[in-house]
Amino acid sequence: MLTKLEKETVILYNEEEATATVYTHNQKLTAKLRRMAEKFPDKVYPEGWEHPGAVSYIVPKSCISVREPYSEARRAAQSRQAKAAGVRPPQRKLISKKADSS
Repeated sequence: MLTKLEKETVILYNEEEATATVYTHNQKLTAKLRRMAEKFPDKVYPEGWEHPGAVSYIVPKSCISVREPYSEARRAAQSRQAKAAGVRPPQRKLISKKADSS
């Protein structure tokens, strides 16, 4: 069984090809990749193998993004805007520590 430190996400791409490979153990990212593959099967698809607890997908490089972190001022301003508009965050599932450590 892998530790949380060993459960990696690796994104690989090169300068020539238009696609990237995303290998991950992350459950939320795995679910997102599966949804994207269902919605866009010609652009996002499994690489053809799965390691126990991990998946690997081919995605367009345009799906890969690295962004600057939000500044505290920007975060506070967007929080005020959302509250003024009545936007509420989605309900999150509660995960017990017992289920998380297995």
